[in-house]
Amino acid sequence: MSSRSDPIPGTPDALSRVASRCRQRVRQRAMLAAGVAMVPLPGIDWVTDVGVLVKLLPEISAAFGLSAEQVERLSPNRKLVVYKALSAAGGMVLGRVVTREVVMLLLKTVGVRLTTQQAAKLVPVAGQVVSAALTFSALNYVCEQHIRQCEAVARQLMLPAPDVIDA
Repeated sequence: MSSRSDPIPGTPDALSRVASRCRQRVRQRAMLAAGVAMVPLPGIDWVTDVGVLVKLLPEISAAFGLSAEQVERLSPNRKLVVYKALSAAGGMVLGRVVTREVVMLLLKTVGVRLTTQQAAKLVPVAGQVVSAALTFSALNYVCEQHIRQCEAVARQLMLPAPDVIDA
């Protein structure tokens, strides 16, 4: 998708292209996870979902120039804009290191879907199809929220930097 050193998209067109590439990558990875969800082994889909998100969320952040390392390299004024935008958007992942614990908190936002997914696996064939659909939609939802937060922060960073007044 992108390298860890990509700059923050500087124009609306560049931002749109990055978001589009990220959404395409999310669909690919969610389809892969949905395929794993069709395997009738309990728990393998959860492990896959967590693994996909632990890898994919930082890739999305980096594509927007907002990984933890990239945010640390910003000027103090720009960091301030990022952290204010994050607090306003409630971003749990943006500008932070993504751990399994953080991913588990995110997955709680779609917990009902994933609990239903586990129950659906008990029904032969149709249950696996339902499980795959729920996995795809849950991963897509979590990643779409992250992409939107990244877009919002990147838009804020397109604005002129605030002046810092020493007191």
